[in-house]
Amino acid sequence: MKISRLKSSLFCCFFLFAFLTSFNAEAQNDSIHLRYFGTAGWEITDGTITVLIDPYITRLKLGTGPGVSAKDTRKTVLRSDIFVSDTLLIDSLITKADFILVHHSHFDHLSDVPYIAKKTGAKVIGTETTRNILRGYGIPEEQLYPVRGGEDYQFENFSLQVIPSIHSALNDKHYIDSRTYTETPKTPLKVSEFIEGGSLMFLARFKKHTILTMASMNFVERELVGQKPDILLAGVNRSQLGLYNYNERLLAVTNYPKIVIPTHWDNFRLPYGFSQRSGVEQKLIPFQKDVKRISPETKVIIPKHLGTISLE
Repeated sequence: MKISRLKSSLFCCFFLFAFLTSFNAEAQNDSIHLRYFGTAGWEITDGTITVLIDPYITRLKLGTGPGVSAKDTRKTVLRSDIFVSDTLLIDSLITKADFILVHHSHFDHLSDVPYIAKKTGAKVIGTETTRNILRGYGIPEEQLYPVRGGEDYQFENFSLQVIPSIHSALNDKHYIDSRTYTETPKTPLKVSEFIEGGSLMFLARFKKHTILTMASMNFVERELVGQKPDILLAGVNRSQLGLYNYNERLLAVTNYPKIVIPTHWDNFRLPYGFSQRSGVEQKLIPFQKDVKRISPETKVIIPKHLGTISLE
């Protein structure tokens, strides 16, 4: 009798352990993890698919004007200089990727992608200009997916809607750049030769989450009608202040997402480890307060460089 009861107890314990293990594994599979690389760069994974967004890791000490610290002892790089990736730093942070999404082709979005694409073999989705630049760097054609906005692709365990967009209104709203690379440019490129080449947004659909990504402080409102992401990577920087009701319109047209995470807010001329306090105080805190006013149920999460945000 005692042996029978012991066997029954052991069976119950084993069943309970198996159930809890299965439950925990399922819960982990339902979560998503976002690691912030700074600028508009992210690594997003649900445990099955790993997606990189505008992974700019090198963070050049660009120029000598505002935004450059005297404590930064690295070599100064000018826009007329050839861009060189910090491959050691990239290797320390990126080990794998299934997809790389590129919003536009400026250096602070695309310049590290050639090395990362070669390293990981990831599929790269971006504009014709993005594709042609990567061709110039020798990325195989089978890795390159040129888009212009409007595409909605199903991949294994992941789907992606490509949304037409526009760049931030820089230079006190005087910015416009209609240049594109319709043919493969001669590489390596200078910093200034990473031209915009058109801008995109992406709606990335994972198993349990939909993430709407931005890489500029601007958007085409009609292209976002009907979108209901549960996570919005919102472009936040001073250039948004020159747009009409930017925060109100962005939150309304995206159906007041549950989670909003600011992106492209930092000083990308500084290396990792340097203070970004002024950006937090002058850009993110006011944005966070304004979102609470507009959409009290929306949670704004302020990201930290190389920090991971895990969401169920």
